[in-house]
Amino acid sequence: MSEKRPLSSYVINKSALKRIAFIYIPLYAAFWMTFFIIGEITQKHEDALVMTQDFKHQIPIAYNDRYNVEFMGLEKYHPFDSVKYRRVFNALGLPEEKILHAGEPDRSILLLAQTPAYLESLNSSWTLARITELGFLRFFPSNVTRNALLEPMMYQVGGSLLAASAALDRGWAINLGGGFHHASADSGNGFCTYADISLIVKYLRQQEKIKRAMIIDLDAHQGNGYQRDFLGDKDVFIVDMYNREIFPHDGKAKAAIAVKVELPAYTSDTAYLPDEQQALKTAFEKFKPDILIYNAGTDVLDGDPLGSLRVSEKGIIRRDEMVFQAAFDHHVPIVMLFGGGYQKSDAPVIAKSILNLKKKFSLW
Repeated sequence: MSEKRPLSSYVINKSALKRIAFIYIPLYAAFWMTFFIIGEITQKHEDALVMTQDFKHQIPIAYNDRYNVEFMGLEKYHPFDSVKYRRVFNALGLPEEKILHAGEPDRSILLLAQTPAYLESLNSSWTLARITELGFLRFFPSNVTRNALLEPMMYQVGGSLLAASAALDRGWAINLGGGFHHASADSGNGFCTYADISLIVKYLRQQEKIKRAMIIDLDAHQGNGYQRDFLGDKDVFIVDMYNREIFPHDGKAKAAIAVKVELPAYTSDTAYLPDEQQALKTAFEKFKPDILIYNAGTDVLDGDPLGSLRVSEKGIIRRDEMVFQAAFDHHVPIVMLFGGGYQKSDAPVIAKSILNLKKKFSLW
């Protein structure tokens, strides 16, 4: 009777080790080096953020085509519509020379809202794979993941800062990106790498342009990132209306919310819009801000695979109109950010909503 061999001997044996040493490792090394070289060759020239743009004569809408995340087609396998920014911009029909040109903020600005250790961690493809939930990124060189993911997000952060500054001059502004509400000073999650909402507040405070800020977050998910950043800050008033049954379930961060509306899954217009109206009324009765930061996530739209709410296209348009109306009624500058939204149908809805705001309030 032959001796029984352990299962491990079939998996790890001389033949398997030879395949690993002489086939798999060389193949991966060649793959890694090929993409490293591609990353170096395709490195795009960086547009630095310029905060001294002509807010008075430009349309205060911030955009750069570098907002869009394109990764050799692989981005199509993630639920996030990573080129919706371009789709919205094209649908608006705005000439590029008439809008605000977003660029990358330098490290000194990012450090107002992010820890040095966290910024350093973003040089790792493993960190980005975790934040974006794109596991395959672990196997790519960091210069490739920076080009494909970090730079678009940094441009959007620059757009958020630019739009917020423009809002103080013009009374309103829109960034066709941003709204990374799951990112905090030392952490990123849920496709949110940089804490642009926290950065807006901290940057404008540093510039002595504001003291008190209101954040109205109507994304389908709880905005736990900036909430953690502003725990205990009495000069930041947070209104958050979200699906209580989905990510992130951050109990600690909830302590920062001043007006909290926790919705059940599949809430539709008939309940959503009255709840929003009441939340806005309560917020402005309790707090007078210097700026209103509005995170207008469209993942509340019916059919969104991650938001699990049932707000209609008309409901989205009405929702945004109500927030702008409240800001204008109380003479508070408003900056609108994109937030989440994971359907191909989001871009036309967003464009229709912005064009409705233009018509309703004669924005430009």
